[in-house]
Amino acid sequence: MTHACYERLSARDNLFLVAETRTNLMHMAALQIAETGGLRTPEGGIDAPRIARALAASLHRIPRYRQKLKDPRFGGRPVWVDAEKLDLDYHVRHVCLPRPGTQEQLQREASRIMELPLDRSRPLWEIWLIEGLDAGLQFAVLSKIHHCMLDGAAGAELASILASPDPNEAIGAPEPYTPKPAPSSLELLLESWARRVSAPLRGARPVSRQGNGSAAHSEARERLGALRELASEALHRASPTPLNGRQGPHRSVAWLTLPLSEVLALKRALRCSVNDVVLGIVAGAVRRYLIHRNVDPARIDFRVSTPVNMRDASQRGQLGNFVSSWIVPLPVAEADAAARVEAICKCTFQLKQSRAALGVDTLLGISDWLPEPVVALSARAAAGPVNMIVTNVPGPQFPLYQQGSKLLGIHPLVPCLPRSGLGVAVFSYDGKLCWGFNADPDLVPDPERFRDLIDESFRELVRLASEKFETPRACPDEP
Repeated sequence: MTHACYERLSARDNLFLVAETRTNLMHMAALQIAETGGLRTPEGGIDAPRIARALAASLHRIPRYRQKLKDPRFGGRPVWVDAEKLDLDYHVRHVCLPRPGTQEQLQREASRIMELPLDRSRPLWEIWLIEGLDAGLQFAVLSKIHHCMLDGAAGAELASILASPDPNEAIGAPEPYTPKPAPSSLELLLESWARRVSAPLRGARPVSRQGNGSAAHSEARERLGALRELASEALHRASPTPLNGRQGPHRSVAWLTLPLSEVLALKRALRCSVNDVVLGIVAGAVRRYLIHRNVDPARIDFRVSTPVNMRDASQRGQLGNFVSSWIVPLPVAEADAAARVEAICKCTFQLKQSRAALGVDTLLGISDWLPEPVVALSARAAAGPVNMIVTNVPGPQFPLYQQGSKLLGIHPLVPCLPRSGLGVAVFSYDGKLCWGFNADPDLVPDPERFRDLIDESFRELVRLASEKFETPRACPDEP
Protein backbone atom coordinates (compact mmCIF):
# COMPACT_ATOMS: atom_id res chain seq x y z
CA MET A 1 0.00 0.00 0.00
CA THR A 2 1.37 3.42 -0.95
CA HIS A 3 1.34 6.01 1.81
CA ALA A 4 0.34 9.58 1.09
CA CYS A 5 3.06 12.20 1.46
CA TYR A 6 2.46 15.81 2.43
CA GLU A 7 3.69 18.63 4.65
CA ARG A 8 1.38 21.08 6.36
CA LEU A 9 2.22 24.77 6.14
CA SER A 10 3.66 26.26 9.29
CA ALA A 11 1.80 29.06 11.06
CA ARG A 12 4.36 31.57 9.76
CA ASP A 13 4.08 30.36 6.17
CA ASN A 14 0.28 30.30 6.26
CA LEU A 15 0.06 33.92 7.43
CA PHE A 16 1.64 35.07 4.16
CA LEU A 17 -1.00 33.05 2.33
CA VAL A 18 -4.04 34.38 4.19
CA ALA A 19 -2.65 37.94 4.12
CA GLU A 20 -2.73 38.01 0.31
CA THR A 21 -5.43 40.12 -1.32
CA ARG A 22 -6.19 41.22 -4.86
CA THR A 23 -4.49 44.54 -4.20
CA ASN A 24 -1.58 43.18 -2.15
CA LEU A 25 0.03 40.09 -3.64
CA MET A 26 2.46 38.31 -1.34
CA HIS A 27 5.16 37.09 -3.67
CA MET A 28 8.81 37.99 -3.29
CA ALA A 29 11.09 38.51 -6.26
CA ALA A 30 14.69 39.03 -7.26
CA LEU A 31 15.69 40.98 -10.34
CA GLN A 32 19.04 39.70 -11.62
CA ILE A 33 20.90 41.63 -14.30
CA ALA A 34 23.51 39.63 -16.21
CA GLU A 35 25.94 39.90 -19.07
CA THR A 36 24.71 38.05 -22.13
CA GLY A 37 28.10 36.37 -22.55
CA GLY A 38 28.01 32.84 -23.90
CA LEU A 39 24.22 32.73 -23.75
CA ARG A 40 23.96 35.16 -26.67
CA THR A 41 22.48 33.56 -29.77
CA PRO A 42 23.51 34.41 -33.37
CA GLU A 43 20.23 36.32 -33.71
CA GLY A 44 21.14 38.52 -30.74
CA GLY A 45 18.83 36.91 -28.16
CA ILE A 46 19.66 34.55 -25.30
CA ASP A 47 19.64 30.76 -25.16
CA ALA A 48 16.57 30.39 -22.95
CA PRO A 49 16.24 26.60 -23.49
CA ARG A 50 19.75 26.17 -22.08
CA ILE A 51 18.78 28.05 -18.90
CA ALA A 52 15.65 25.90 -18.61
CA ARG A 53 17.71 22.70 -18.98
CA ALA A 54 20.07 23.85 -16.23
CA LEU A 55 17.11 24.58 -13.98
CA ALA A 56 15.60 21.15 -14.68
CA ALA A 57 18.90 19.54 -13.64
CA SER A 58 18.79 21.40 -10.30
CA LEU A 59 15.17 20.76 -9.31
CA HIS A 60 16.07 17.79 -7.09
CA ARG A 61 17.84 20.30 -4.82
CA ILE A 62 14.65 22.38 -4.49
CA PRO A 63 11.84 19.88 -3.78
CA ARG A 64 9.36 22.68 -3.03
CA TYR A 65 9.59 23.76 -6.69
CA ARG A 66 7.80 20.50 -7.59
CA GLN A 67 5.05 20.91 -4.97
CA LYS A 68 1.73 22.72 -4.92
CA LEU A 69 -0.84 23.60 -2.27
CA LYS A 70 -3.79 21.41 -1.37
CA ASP A 71 -6.59 22.93 0.71
CA PRO A 72 -8.18 20.52 3.22
CA ARG A 73 -11.89 20.14 2.55
CA PHE A 74 -12.77 20.27 6.26
CA GLY A 75 -10.66 23.27 7.20
CA GLY A 76 -7.19 23.72 8.63
CA ARG A 77 -4.02 25.00 7.06
CA PRO A 78 -3.14 23.92 3.50
CA VAL A 79 -0.55 21.22 2.86
CA TRP A 80 2.26 20.84 0.33
CA VAL A 81 1.82 17.88 -2.02
CA ASP A 82 3.80 16.75 -5.04
CA ALA A 83 2.57 18.12 -8.36
CA GLU A 84 1.66 15.36 -10.80
CA LYS A 85 3.61 17.18 -13.51
CA LEU A 86 5.80 20.26 -13.61
CA ASP A 87 5.37 22.25 -16.81
CA LEU A 88 8.64 24.14 -17.16
CA ASP A 89 7.31 25.95 -20.22
CA TYR A 90 4.71 27.52 -17.93
CA HIS A 91 7.04 28.39 -15.06
CA VAL A 92 9.96 29.68 -17.17
CA ARG A 93 8.72 32.61 -19.28
CA HIS A 94 10.74 34.30 -22.05
CA VAL A 95 10.06 37.87 -23.15
CA CYS A 96 12.02 40.51 -25.06
CA LEU A 97 12.34 44.24 -24.52
CA PRO A 98 11.75 46.51 -27.52
CA ARG A 99 14.81 48.26 -28.88
CA PRO A 100 16.98 49.84 -27.60
CA GLY A 101 16.39 47.89 -24.32
CA THR A 102 16.82 50.67 -21.76
CA GLN A 103 16.67 50.45 -17.98
CA GLU A 104 13.36 52.33 -18.12
CA GLN A 105 11.90 49.70 -20.46
CA LEU A 106 13.09 46.95 -18.12
CA GLN A 107 11.54 48.81 -15.22
CA ARG A 108 8.16 48.91 -16.96
CA GLU A 109 8.32 45.22 -17.87
CA ALA A 110 9.36 44.18 -14.34
CA SER A 111 6.57 46.30 -12.85
CA ARG A 112 4.01 44.61 -15.09
CA ILE A 113 5.27 41.16 -14.08
CA MET A 114 5.13 42.03 -10.38
CA GLU A 115 1.41 42.87 -10.72
CA LEU A 116 0.53 39.37 -11.90
CA PRO A 117 -0.62 36.85 -9.26
CA LEU A 118 0.87 33.38 -8.99
CA ASP A 119 -1.49 30.54 -9.92
CA ARG A 120 -2.33 28.69 -6.68
CA SER A 121 -3.23 25.52 -8.59
CA ARG A 122 0.44 25.17 -9.60
CA PRO A 123 3.78 25.36 -7.77
CA LEU A 124 4.07 28.94 -6.54
CA TRP A 125 7.01 30.25 -8.53
CA GLU A 126 7.89 31.71 -11.91
CA ILE A 127 11.13 32.73 -13.63
CA TRP A 128 10.98 35.41 -16.31
CA LEU A 129 13.88 35.66 -18.76
CA ILE A 130 13.95 39.19 -20.20
CA GLU A 131 16.30 39.62 -23.14
CA GLY A 132 17.28 42.70 -25.15
CA LEU A 133 18.65 44.86 -22.34
CA ASP A 134 21.37 47.34 -23.31
CA ALA A 135 21.05 46.56 -27.03
CA GLY A 136 21.33 42.83 -26.29
CA LEU A 137 24.58 43.00 -24.29
CA GLN A 138 22.71 42.22 -21.06
CA PHE A 139 19.58 40.36 -20.00
CA ALA A 140 17.54 40.13 -16.82
CA VAL A 141 16.06 37.28 -14.81
CA LEU A 142 13.05 38.08 -12.63
CA SER A 143 12.39 35.24 -10.19
CA LYS A 144 9.01 35.31 -8.43
CA ILE A 145 8.18 33.05 -5.49
CA HIS A 146 5.37 33.20 -2.97
CA HIS A 147 6.39 34.37 0.50
CA CYS A 148 4.70 31.30 2.02
CA MET A 149 7.57 29.27 0.51
CA LEU A 150 10.56 31.14 1.91
CA ASP A 151 11.93 34.19 3.70
CA GLY A 152 14.84 36.43 2.76
CA ALA A 153 17.55 34.24 4.29
CA ALA A 154 16.27 31.19 2.41
CA GLY A 155 16.08 33.29 -0.74
CA ALA A 156 19.78 34.10 -0.42
CA GLU A 157 20.61 30.40 -0.25
CA LEU A 158 18.29 29.68 -3.17
CA ALA A 159 20.18 32.21 -5.30
CA SER A 160 23.30 30.06 -4.98
CA ILE A 161 21.35 27.04 -6.28
CA LEU A 162 19.71 28.72 -9.26
CA ALA A 163 23.06 30.27 -10.25
CA SER A 164 26.60 28.93 -9.83
CA PRO A 165 29.97 30.30 -8.68
CA ASP A 166 31.52 28.24 -11.46
CA PRO A 167 31.33 29.99 -14.86
CA ASN A 168 32.12 26.69 -16.60
CA GLU A 169 29.62 24.48 -14.79
CA ALA A 170 28.21 21.81 -17.08
CA ILE A 171 24.53 20.94 -17.22
CA GLY A 172 23.88 17.59 -15.59
CA ALA A 173 21.11 15.15 -16.37
CA PRO A 174 17.82 15.71 -14.50
CA GLU A 175 17.21 13.19 -11.75
CA PRO A 176 14.21 10.90 -12.22
CA TYR A 177 11.06 12.22 -10.57
CA THR A 178 8.07 10.22 -9.38
CA PRO A 179 5.42 12.26 -7.55
CA LYS A 180 4.26 10.88 -4.23
CA PRO A 181 0.51 10.40 -3.76
CA ALA A 182 -1.51 13.19 -2.18
CA PRO A 183 -3.54 12.55 0.98
CA SER A 184 -7.30 12.14 1.02
CA SER A 185 -9.59 14.59 2.79
CA LEU A 186 -10.20 12.00 5.53
CA GLU A 187 -6.46 11.58 6.15
CA LEU A 188 -6.05 15.34 6.47
CA LEU A 189 -9.02 15.57 8.83
CA LEU A 190 -7.65 12.86 11.14
CA GLU A 191 -4.18 14.44 11.11
CA SER A 192 -5.69 17.84 11.88
CA TRP A 193 -7.52 16.43 14.93
CA ALA A 194 -4.29 14.82 16.15
CA ARG A 195 -2.46 18.12 15.75
CA ARG A 196 -5.10 19.97 17.76
CA VAL A 197 -4.83 17.47 20.61
CA SER A 198 -1.04 17.80 20.77
CA ALA A 199 -0.90 21.53 19.99
CA PRO A 200 -0.58 22.79 23.60
CA LEU A 201 2.55 20.67 24.07
CA ARG A 202 4.05 21.88 20.78
CA GLY A 203 3.06 25.46 21.56
CA ALA A 204 4.98 25.28 24.82
CA ARG A 205 8.22 24.37 23.05
CA PRO A 206 9.16 27.95 22.08
CA VAL A 207 9.22 28.89 25.76
CA SER A 208 11.29 25.90 26.79
CA ARG A 209 14.09 25.71 24.23
CA GLN A 210 16.79 26.40 26.78
CA GLY A 211 16.00 23.32 28.86
CA ASN A 212 14.46 22.89 32.30
CA GLY A 213 14.68 24.75 35.56
CA SER A 214 15.66 28.37 35.92
CA ALA A 215 16.78 28.76 32.30
CA ALA A 216 13.34 27.68 31.03
CA HIS A 217 11.55 29.97 33.49
CA SER A 218 13.75 32.87 32.44
CA GLU A 219 13.01 32.15 28.77
CA ALA A 220 9.28 32.03 29.52
CA ARG A 221 9.38 35.37 31.36
CA GLU A 222 11.25 36.98 28.46
CA ARG A 223 8.74 35.73 25.93
CA LEU A 224 5.73 36.82 27.98
CA GLY A 225 7.33 40.24 28.42
CA ALA A 226 7.95 40.44 24.67
CA LEU A 227 4.30 39.55 24.03
CA ARG A 228 3.14 42.35 26.35
CA GLU A 229 5.44 44.80 24.57
CA LEU A 230 4.08 43.65 21.21
CA ALA A 231 0.51 44.18 22.41
CA SER A 232 1.43 47.64 23.69
CA GLU A 233 3.02 48.63 20.35
CA ALA A 234 -0.04 47.39 18.45
CA LEU A 235 -2.20 49.94 20.31
CA HIS A 236 -0.17 52.87 18.95
CA ARG A 237 -0.81 53.51 15.28
CA ALA A 238 1.89 54.85 13.00
CA SER A 239 1.56 58.40 11.70
CA PRO A 240 -0.33 58.90 8.43
CA THR A 241 2.10 59.81 5.65
CA PRO A 242 2.07 60.12 1.84
CA LEU A 243 3.60 56.62 1.80
CA ASN A 244 0.53 55.07 3.42
CA GLY A 245 -3.11 54.59 2.54
CA ARG A 246 -5.52 52.35 0.66
CA GLN A 247 -3.62 50.14 -1.76
CA GLY A 248 -4.32 49.59 -5.43
CA PRO A 249 -3.54 46.55 -7.63
CA HIS A 250 -0.63 48.05 -9.57
CA ARG A 251 3.08 48.04 -8.79
CA SER A 252 6.09 50.02 -9.92
CA VAL A 253 9.63 48.87 -9.23
CA ALA A 254 13.01 50.58 -9.14
CA TRP A 255 16.50 49.55 -8.09
CA LEU A 256 19.87 50.97 -7.12
CA THR A 257 23.41 49.70 -6.59
CA LEU A 258 25.77 51.14 -3.97
CA PRO A 259 29.41 50.14 -3.26
CA LEU A 260 29.51 47.77 -0.29
CA SER A 261 33.05 48.88 0.58
CA GLU A 262 31.81 52.38 1.45
CA VAL A 263 28.92 50.98 3.49
CA LEU A 264 31.40 48.85 5.46
CA ALA A 265 33.59 51.92 5.95
CA LEU A 266 30.55 53.77 7.34
CA LYS A 267 29.87 50.84 9.64
CA ARG A 268 33.38 51.10 11.07
CA ALA A 269 33.40 54.89 11.33
CA LEU A 270 29.97 55.10 12.98
CA ARG A 271 30.56 51.98 15.12
CA CYS A 272 27.31 50.31 14.19
CA SER A 273 26.06 47.42 12.07
CA VAL A 274 25.48 47.33 8.33
CA ASN A 275 21.76 47.12 9.09
CA ASP A 276 22.01 50.33 11.15
CA VAL A 277 23.68 52.06 8.20
CA VAL A 278 20.92 50.81 5.87
CA LEU A 279 18.21 52.11 8.22
CA GLY A 280 20.09 55.40 8.57
CA ILE A 281 20.17 55.78 4.78
CA VAL A 282 16.44 55.00 4.59
CA ALA A 283 15.70 57.51 7.38
CA GLY A 284 17.45 60.26 5.42
CA ALA A 285 15.56 59.36 2.24
CA VAL A 286 12.19 59.27 4.04
CA ARG A 287 12.92 62.69 5.59
CA ARG A 288 13.71 64.14 2.16
CA TYR A 289 10.66 62.46 0.62
CA LEU A 290 8.30 63.85 3.26
CA ILE A 291 9.66 67.35 2.65
CA HIS A 292 9.29 66.76 -1.10
CA ARG A 293 5.62 65.89 -0.50
CA ASN A 294 5.15 69.02 1.66
CA VAL A 295 4.95 67.13 4.97
CA ASP A 296 6.79 68.36 8.07
CA PRO A 297 8.94 65.39 9.27
CA ALA A 298 8.98 66.85 12.79
CA ARG A 299 5.30 65.91 13.08
CA ILE A 300 5.78 62.31 11.91
CA ASP A 301 6.37 59.20 14.01
CA PHE A 302 7.72 57.00 11.21
CA ARG A 303 8.27 53.32 12.01
CA VAL A 304 9.56 50.47 9.91
CA SER A 305 9.33 46.73 10.28
CA THR A 306 12.69 45.05 9.81
CA PRO A 307 12.74 41.24 9.66
CA VAL A 308 14.97 39.28 12.05
CA ASN A 309 16.26 35.83 11.08
CA MET A 310 15.28 33.31 13.79
CA ARG A 311 16.94 30.27 12.19
CA ASP A 312 19.12 28.06 14.34
CA ALA A 313 21.88 25.78 13.05
CA SER A 314 19.45 22.90 12.41
CA GLN A 315 17.25 25.04 10.14
CA ARG A 316 19.94 26.32 7.79
CA GLY A 317 19.25 25.40 4.18
CA GLN A 318 15.51 24.91 4.73
CA LEU A 319 12.87 26.78 2.78
CA GLY A 320 9.94 28.25 4.65
CA ASN A 321 9.81 31.23 7.01
CA PHE A 322 11.87 31.35 10.18
CA VAL A 323 11.60 35.07 10.67
CA SER A 324 10.35 37.52 13.28
CA SER A 325 10.58 41.31 13.16
CA TRP A 326 11.56 44.47 14.98
CA ILE A 327 9.61 47.71 14.94
CA VAL A 328 12.18 50.49 14.57
CA PRO A 329 11.26 54.20 14.77
CA LEU A 330 13.22 56.18 12.20
CA PRO A 331 14.40 59.61 13.43
CA VAL A 332 13.12 61.49 10.38
CA ALA A 333 12.80 64.72 12.38
CA GLU A 334 16.59 64.76 12.92
CA ALA A 335 18.39 66.95 10.38
CA ASP A 336 21.90 65.59 11.09
CA ALA A 337 22.67 62.36 9.21
CA ALA A 338 25.20 61.04 11.73
CA ALA A 339 22.77 61.71 14.59
CA ARG A 340 20.12 59.71 12.75
CA VAL A 341 22.39 56.67 12.56
CA GLU A 342 23.40 57.08 16.21
CA ALA A 343 19.73 57.13 17.29
CA ILE A 344 19.01 54.03 15.22
CA CYS A 345 22.06 52.25 16.65
CA LYS A 346 20.86 52.93 20.21
CA CYS A 347 17.38 51.67 19.34
CA THR A 348 18.53 48.42 17.71
CA PHE A 349 20.93 47.78 20.61
CA GLN A 350 18.00 48.05 23.02
CA LEU A 351 15.91 45.75 20.83
CA LYS A 352 18.69 43.17 20.88
CA GLN A 353 19.04 43.43 24.64
CA SER A 354 15.29 43.10 25.18
CA ARG A 355 15.03 40.28 22.62
CA ALA A 356 12.08 42.13 21.11
CA ALA A 357 11.77 39.69 18.21
CA LEU A 358 10.57 37.05 20.68
CA GLY A 359 7.11 38.66 20.77
CA VAL A 360 6.17 37.79 17.18
CA ASP A 361 8.10 34.52 17.41
CA THR A 362 6.12 33.43 20.48
CA LEU A 363 2.80 34.50 18.99
CA LEU A 364 3.46 32.32 15.94
CA GLY A 365 4.82 29.50 18.09
CA ILE A 366 1.56 29.15 20.04
CA SER A 367 -0.71 29.73 17.07
CA ASP A 368 -1.46 26.01 16.61
CA TRP A 369 -3.75 26.05 19.62
CA LEU A 370 -5.14 29.56 19.22
CA PRO A 371 -8.16 30.10 16.94
CA GLU A 372 -6.88 31.13 13.51
CA PRO A 373 -8.97 34.35 13.43
CA VAL A 374 -7.30 35.42 16.69
CA VAL A 375 -3.84 34.76 15.28
CA ALA A 376 -4.65 36.59 12.01
CA LEU A 377 -6.04 39.56 13.96
CA SER A 378 -2.96 39.63 16.19
CA ALA A 379 -0.63 39.52 13.20
CA ARG A 380 -2.47 42.41 11.50
CA ALA A 381 -2.31 44.38 14.74
CA ALA A 382 1.43 43.73 14.97
CA ALA A 383 1.85 45.07 11.41
CA GLY A 384 -0.41 48.04 12.08
CA PRO A 385 1.98 50.38 13.92
CA VAL A 386 4.48 50.57 11.04
CA ASN A 387 4.70 52.64 7.86
CA MET A 388 6.98 50.48 5.76
CA ILE A 389 9.07 47.32 5.61
CA VAL A 390 12.86 47.49 5.23
CA THR A 391 14.68 44.19 4.91
CA ASN A 392 18.43 43.63 4.61
CA VAL A 393 19.85 40.19 3.74
CA PRO A 394 23.56 39.34 3.38
CA GLY A 395 24.45 37.48 0.21
CA PRO A 396 27.52 35.87 -1.38
CA GLN A 397 30.57 38.07 -1.78
CA PHE A 398 31.72 36.36 -4.96
CA PRO A 399 30.30 36.43 -8.49
CA LEU A 400 27.57 34.03 -9.56
CA TYR A 401 26.97 32.89 -13.13
CA GLN A 402 23.90 31.94 -15.14
CA GLN A 403 25.35 29.30 -17.46
CA GLY A 404 28.61 31.23 -17.80
CA SER A 405 26.99 34.67 -17.93
CA LYS A 406 28.06 36.79 -14.97
CA LEU A 407 25.37 38.24 -12.72
CA LEU A 408 26.06 41.95 -12.31
CA GLY A 409 23.47 42.59 -9.62
CA ILE A 410 20.72 40.85 -7.63
CA HIS A 411 17.98 43.27 -6.55
CA PRO A 412 15.36 41.91 -4.12
CA LEU A 413 11.72 42.99 -4.20
CA VAL A 414 9.42 42.46 -1.20
CA PRO A 415 5.63 42.80 -0.87
CA CYS A 416 4.27 45.98 0.65
CA LEU A 417 2.76 45.78 4.11
CA PRO A 418 -1.00 46.43 4.42
CA ARG A 419 -1.75 50.14 3.82
CA SER A 420 1.89 50.74 2.86
CA GLY A 421 2.88 52.06 -0.53
CA LEU A 422 6.53 51.00 -0.54
CA GLY A 423 8.66 47.99 0.36
CA VAL A 424 12.45 48.40 0.54
CA ALA A 425 14.79 45.40 0.28
CA VAL A 426 18.59 45.25 0.30
CA PHE A 427 20.90 42.38 -0.69
CA SER A 428 24.69 42.41 -0.52
CA TYR A 429 26.33 40.65 -3.44
CA ASP A 430 29.88 40.55 -4.80
CA GLY A 431 31.02 43.87 -3.32
CA LYS A 432 27.72 45.66 -4.01
CA LEU A 433 24.73 46.68 -1.93
CA CYS A 434 21.78 45.98 -4.24
CA TRP A 435 18.56 47.84 -3.42
CA GLY A 436 15.08 47.00 -4.67
CA PHE A 437 11.96 49.19 -4.34
CA ASN A 438 8.47 47.78 -4.83
CA ALA A 439 5.89 50.59 -4.82
CA ASP A 440 2.16 51.05 -5.18
CA PRO A 441 1.94 53.88 -7.77
CA ASP A 442 -1.43 54.96 -6.37
CA LEU A 443 0.38 55.91 -3.14
CA VAL A 444 3.97 56.43 -4.31
CA PRO A 445 3.79 57.61 -7.92
CA ASP A 446 7.51 58.36 -8.07
CA PRO A 447 9.59 55.42 -6.76
CA GLU A 448 12.49 56.65 -8.89
CA ARG A 449 12.44 59.82 -6.80
CA PHE A 450 12.71 57.77 -3.61
CA ARG A 451 15.52 55.73 -5.17
CA ASP A 452 17.44 58.92 -5.95
CA LEU A 453 16.87 60.15 -2.39
CA ILE A 454 18.38 56.91 -1.08
CA ASP A 455 21.48 57.70 -3.12
CA GLU A 456 21.54 61.29 -1.82
CA SER A 457 21.18 60.09 1.77
CA PHE A 458 24.03 57.62 1.29
CA ARG A 459 26.32 60.27 -0.24
CA GLU A 460 25.54 62.61 2.64
CA LEU A 461 26.60 59.98 5.18
CA VAL A 462 29.80 59.22 3.27
CA ARG A 463 30.66 62.90 3.10
CA LEU A 464 30.03 63.48 6.81
CA ALA A 465 31.95 60.39 7.82
CA SER A 466 34.88 61.40 5.62
CA GLU A 467 34.96 64.88 7.17
CA LYS A 468 34.58 63.79 10.78
CA PHE A 469 36.35 60.46 10.89
CA GLU A 470 38.57 60.39 7.79
CA THR A 471 36.88 57.16 6.82
CA PRO A 472 38.75 55.03 4.25
CA ARG A 473 36.79 54.33 1.10
CA ALA A 474 37.59 50.61 1.05
CA CYS A 475 37.16 47.91 3.65
CA PRO A 476 37.95 44.17 3.40
CA ASP A 477 35.52 43.26 6.19
CA GLU A 478 32.56 40.97 5.61
CA PRO A 479 29.09 42.58 5.87
